[in-house]
Amino acid sequence: MTTATVTTGRVASPSVAAARYWWLYLLDGIGWLLFAVILFRFDYVTVSAISILFGVAAIVAGTFEFAATAAESGWWKIAHALLGLVFIVGGIVAFINPGGTFVALAAVISIVLVVLGAFDITTAFMTRVTNSAWWLQLITGIAAVLLGFWAAGSWRISTVLLIAWVAAFALMRGITAIALAIRLWESRHAAA
Repeated sequence: MTTATVTTGRVASPSVAAARYWWLYLLDGIGWLLFAVILFRFDYVTVSAISILFGVAAIVAGTFEFAATAAESGWWKIAHALLGLVFIVGGIVAFINPGGTFVALAAVISIVLVVLGAFDITTAFMTRVTNSAWWLQLITGIAAVLLGFWAAGSWRISTVLLIAWVAAFALMRGITAIALAIRLWESRHAAA
């Protein structure tokens, strides 16, 4: 997800630029939560429909990660750009063969979940000094990694389980993004 911090010595503090864009993170989180609701609400009977929906969501997530680079500096800018690239490539792969097997879609989902989870775990530990809710990002990161490995190891899955993986991913992303938006909003108003 996003870190929105600048490291000065040993202490990380919210970036002024990131705090200015708190609403972008809020929109990102709301979008992910709406996506999770859509997944649980509708009945997708084909892998093609799930794959196309996942592809759209991954490309939108990649776009948000690239937008987050405007609020970052240093290595965080590169990390967000790389995460955005992973999302967009994952979305394109999902579009290439939307009617493909569950194995291909599970592989795409597992790679995205593991990379995203590792990013969230790293971010949580690096920002724990200044982020009182760092444990929330740690929990969602661990859950994403576990879901990613589960998706990678389950080659004969059902449509319902595949939808559950994608919806759980979207739910975790939404919660993490909204928590970050609130934190940035608080830091912006505290500085004023």
